[in-house]
Amino acid sequence: MKGPKTALIFGTVWGPDDHALAGVRVKIRKAEEKKTRWEIICNRRGEFEQEVPFGKQDYVIWADVKGYKLPNGKRLRPSPEVTVHIEGNERADTGLHLQ
Repeated sequence: MKGPKTALIFGTVWGPDDHALAGVRVKIRKAEEKKTRWEIICNRRGEFEQEVPFGKQDYVIWADVKGYKLPNGKRLRPSPEVTVHIEGNERADTGLHLQ
């Protein structure tokens, strides 16, 4: 029996108050590339998921907060980039913490 030909990156975007943030744009690229491969918008629970090709690969993930405002009108600073390592066809969970 053959397994799936993809892996899954799943994560949550957290705000400065440690509450999940909806509607934040998340970008993903392969670690050795400069250009964004995928863009996802978080759901109402602040969650995002992206299928990626299975196999050994590092992916860099970050939140694009340009134009995003909190309900109180405050702007967020960009998140630090997070590296996710995929070995095969597994699910990798991560989180982005914004300030």
